[in-house]
Amino acid sequence: MAPLIIFCSDPLNPRRVDPHFTEEVRAARELGLRTSLLDHDALLAGDVAGAVAGVPRGAGAAWYRGWMVPSGRYAQLAGALTARGVTLLTSPDGYRRAHELPGWYGTFAPVTPPSAWLAAEPGRAPGARELAARTAELGGGPAVVKDFVKSLKHEWHEACYVPDLADTDRLAAVVARFVELQDTFLAGGVVVRAFERFTDVGEARVWWVDGRPVLVTAHPDRPGLRPTPALAAVSPLVAALGCRFVSTDLALREDGEWRVVEVGDGQVSDLPRGMDPQPLLRALAGAR
Repeated sequence: MAPLIIFCSDPLNPRRVDPHFTEEVRAARELGLRTSLLDHDALLAGDVAGAVAGVPRGAGAAWYRGWMVPSGRYAQLAGALTARGVTLLTSPDGYRRAHELPGWYGTFAPVTPPSAWLAAEPGRAPGARELAARTAELGGGPAVVKDFVKSLKHEWHEACYVPDLADTDRLAAVVARFVELQDTFLAGGVVVRAFERFTDVGEARVWWVDGRPVLVTAHPDRPGLRPTPALAAVSPLVAALGCRFVSTDLALREDGEWRVVEVGDGQVSDLPRGMDPQPLLRALAGAR
């Protein structure tokens, strides 16, 4: 039996799928797949039992396809589903490993910008001295700031880009503003990544199921650009990560090398608008 696909419900109508995932649900049903709904708002609020109340008991193996979930909440979600006889095919450990940079960085270090990180709590940014000590290994030069999951690249000069890591006051100011803007959504801590210059061909999002690339799409931020990346250096690293369902965002560096700029758990990675979801759902349906 094919796995159940669990989608997020509409916050305004819990019996209906969130409009963002309407096309995926339609495609899943056209393929004859079982689907159900999860209350994402209830999950984030800590009402895990309420969040999974609409998932049928004894449904067996399942994938989640929805909005991002903090790693701790995902573990609670997995536990609540197990109690209902439903097993997420991505374990809590696997989710954290793919979803948060400290989990995947060691595996992808040869093909991704050098990075350093430190734990931080919402509202408490690390200071200049602590940041300088932690980023010394990056050797200076420009860098970008993010948390364990995402950046604020639309706040580029204010809360993302650092022209030179040698300017520790500027680094601390960018990190402080980033932490302030992320507020309670700060995920894990602060990451500082060496800045690399990429061409303007756009980013490719590659979707992997059990170590196999099943779909290549544009990045959702620039759906009109869909480059074709070289995957020879990336494929063995995805396999080494050991996660069931993974996305990798690749960009072409100015020297002609394809670089991994982000790794994510495929369950919470977004498809660009207008992309047919059937190839991805077909791959998920066929997973063992």
